[in-house]
Amino acid sequence: EVQLVESGGGLVQPGGSLRLSCAASGFAFSSNEMSWVRQAPGKGLEWVSRISSNGGSTYYADSVKGRFTISRDNTKNTLYLQMNSLQPEDTAMYYCKTVIQNIASRGRGTQVTVSS
Repeated sequence: EVQLVESGGGLVQPGGSLRLSCAASGFAFSSNEMSWVRQAPGKGLEWVSRISSNGGSTYYADSVKGRFTISRDNTKNTLYLQMNSLQPEDTAMYYCKTVIQNIASRGRGTQVTVSS
């Protein structure tokens, strides 16, 4: 069974930083692309970032490019999202996501709130 458990969210002031983690189990983590997606209150899911299975390629939404960094540690089956220069519009529930045999899975999410 695919399990994804996000952590690291919280309340931060504008301009602050957070590092999200996603602990993965139940599948071959090192063989799968991983993504972060987010959902702001009252809005749909927004793709944030994606990383290749070996971490060699990364992709970002324009809204976070230059501020967020996705990474992974395949020895620990863990995905990360370093978020810097956070803004109120980054407030959302953040989920890690993977697709295995055309089935998408994501965790329960971790809440990020950016407010003064």
